[in-house]
Amino acid sequence: MGQTAPTIPEKLYFKIGEVCDLVGVQAHVLRYWETEFPQLSPQKNRSGQRSYRRRDVEISLRIKELLYDDMYTIAGARKKLQTELREPPKLKIVHPEPQPQSSEEKDSPGLFDEDLHIDEIHDASEAIYSHTSRGNDEQFSPEQVEAIRSLSNQLLELREMLKNRQ
Repeated sequence: MGQTAPTIPEKLYFKIGEVCDLVGVQAHVLRYWETEFPQLSPQKNRSGQRSYRRRDVEISLRIKELLYDDMYTIAGARKKLQTELREPPKLKIVHPEPQPQSSEEKDSPGLFDEDLHIDEIHDASEAIYSHTSRGNDEQFSPEQVEAIRSLSNQLLELREMLKNRQ
């Protein structure tokens, strides 16, 4: 017990076998956890296969830790997980090791370049909204457009926070 957390690969979706390998449990255990923990809800593709997102993998790892390491009951782990997910996230600052840049990377815009302004992001959000309001196939609801706006504002705020720390 008390093992270090496995490194989760940078992928959008994981198959159930991949999650089993990362978490260290069998597929029937993951499927059972889905019935007991509403927070764990992988999407299913057209053929019915589960597609786990990174968040699902993280939740699965936390469930395993609560059940196997901390010895919670299913009900206790469910309550603990609910309270943890309601709390505001605690940001973990990770400082990457500096890597040498190629000449192409030096010419590309960086995180702190002033080329990206909030007006441009709002314009992009408006473009998405107007694209959908013209009856195009890919529809975004007003809530989704507002979520995009909110996310863009949060990203800009985070960029400013990081910029001020440099």
